[in-house]
Amino acid sequence: MSSQSRDHEAAIHLQGVTKAYGAVQALRGVDMTVQQGDLFGFLGPNGAGKTTTIRMLTGFIRANAGSAHLFGQDAWRDSVALKRRIGFVPDTASIYGALTGREFLDYLARLHGYRRRPPLAQELLDRLELPEAALGRKLKGYSQGMKQKVMLVQAMQHEPDLLIMDEPTASLDPLMRQAFFALLRQFHERGHTVFMSSHVLSDVEEVCHQIAIIRDGQLVSTGSVEQLREGHTRTMWVEFQRPPVNGLSVPGVRVVSQEGNTWRLAVSGDINPLLRELAGYELADLVFERTSVEELFMGYYREAKPDA
Repeated sequence: MSSQSRDHEAAIHLQGVTKAYGAVQALRGVDMTVQQGDLFGFLGPNGAGKTTTIRMLTGFIRANAGSAHLFGQDAWRDSVALKRRIGFVPDTASIYGALTGREFLDYLARLHGYRRRPPLAQELLDRLELPEAALGRKLKGYSQGMKQKVMLVQAMQHEPDLLIMDEPTASLDPLMRQAFFALLRQFHERGHTVFMSSHVLSDVEEVCHQIAIIRDGQLVSTGSVEQLREGHTRTMWVEFQRPPVNGLSVPGVRVVSQEGNTWRLAVSGDINPLLRELAGYELADLVFERTSVEELFMGYYREAKPDA
């Protein structure tokens, strides 16, 4: 099978995408592929190009150059047909305040071809704690958290092939975030594709298998979290019963700080030589931290802005 054929089978495929708003270059030749069934996180600081990318994928704006395809169809030219396969959560909840929650959800369900409440809707309402009493109220009286839950339900109730979300956990309390994550995992297990942008990096780390980092309109890294961790320094805290008199001399290991018997080490590469070295000492405690998505993200961000 040709490379082009495989690309067209992807849930999302961007090639050389460029978008400018006057003199402001929002996207600069972005290439990105999200395979069907991926749980994909899209990271970047404010102004990096995340929302512009999402608006392009959902057919609200058109690229100046390059191509954007969803399931092999053009995101702009075929946007009407594609909207039947997409669920979308925007970064700000723009809803019809004069409607009740129930009227709003039923209206959007009808737009997707349902004459009655979609089968998945009630489960979503129960899991996100949206009772019928709340749905009977006008949306203009909802709190931001309630509005966000309604937006999540409308995006998922028709079981779209591709769920695109811009800051989906905004305004959700910690319990609702966990309920939402459980729904996303279940959604993913059913074979659906999830593409989410978020400033809450721990959220992306918790639920996403693949991530891409965008900076100043360009992708600086993409891959699984484990692939992005490769080659990055990790932190180890070692508390000795008696610290080494002559220090440690292990390739790829640097002593960052010493506070009494507790040493902070920066470790890169193979950890086995270090473990063999430490086995010769009596230890009180040892903690080896995984490189978080936040650390990976900040590392790429500092490359562009060393003073950050």
